Amino acid sequence: MYGKRLRKSQDKKIFGVCGGIGEYFGIDPVIIRLIWLVAICCFGTGLLLYIVAAIVMD
Repeated sequence: MYGKRLRKSQDKKIFGVCGGIGEYFGIDPVIIRLIWLVAICCFGTGLLLYIVAAIVMD
């Protein structure tokens, strides 16, 4: 019950979503930010998903 939790990072550029996801999975936040950028540019859903993640995450 007290395992890893998905939280916003204190090392934030906008809302801390990418930093929090990077900390959770042990990945560099820059890679997560690049994935979000590709999702925004190519699919158009990345921005909506980012806003939802910013609202849902602690």
